[in-house]
Amino acid sequence: MTVLEAIQKSTDFLARKDVESPRLQTELLLAHLLQLPRMKLYLNFERALTPTEVETLRELVKRRGQREPLQHITSSTSFCGYEMRVNRAVLVPRPETELLAENGWQFLAGRPAPATALDFGTGSGCLAIALAAKCPTARITALDISVAALEVAQFNAEKNSAAGQIEFLAGDGFAALPAEAVFDLIVSNPPYIPTAEIATLQPEVRDFDPAGALDGGADGLRFYELLAAQAARRLRPGGKIMLEFGDGQADAIRRLFENEKWIVETVQEDYSHRARILIAHL
Repeated sequence: MTVLEAIQKSTDFLARKDVESPRLQTELLLAHLLQLPRMKLYLNFERALTPTEVETLRELVKRRGQREPLQHITSSTSFCGYEMRVNRAVLVPRPETELLAENGWQFLAGRPAPATALDFGTGSGCLAIALAAKCPTARITALDISVAALEVAQFNAEKNSAAGQIEFLAGDGFAALPAEAVFDLIVSNPPYIPTAEIATLQPEVRDFDPAGALDGGADGLRFYELLAAQAARRLRPGGKIMLEFGDGQADAIRRLFENEKWIVETVQEDYSHRARILIAHL
């Protein structure tokens, strides 16, 4: 079987399984298997795959057909240009979250050194690592209730030479922090899916992302209520909080923060022009 034949057959299989962008998914799987940039596949269409390569590709495509995320199959994804390990213990970082990271590092860069930030619910560590990498003098605290997630985050920090700037803490919310800990910036992409909606999500999310990183309570706002009520005493003068949220939640989250005497500086849109990021200060 040639590379082109493998792509065509695997694409047809994934299309029958209702996998989005089946040809692209096939090419990414094959590029991963052959350790080639995807575009170089086009220069190797006539290459014959070995029997071992054919069998391995068949297994990878089968997993993708069962709606296992591509990033889980390859154990890797890119976030702000940094490679991150992902697995069932953490959310797969979304492109929208890169906007949150960019806002965060731009703000930290303007603060007196050493600036400090709290990544509340760090998951894979992607936000903490991006902030550390872009602000080499900053000190980041990465907090998560999941020990398994923190293991992934620590691996990613070491892989991206950011471990020396990041303190990892396991615990439930602000109570896990030292009493005296305050920050220039608090960033978070907390769980925001209403509980009843989780069953309606795409299989890649519903069946493979950790439920604790998705479930935001009955209305999806449980963690925003907590942050609005408790984050203020953890900010230094002039500090900011920056949060990602779900579709249709902007007005409710704005009200939560304004009711707690925060000044909502902006609600920023994502790449698809949906309200996605709230930035507020005291």
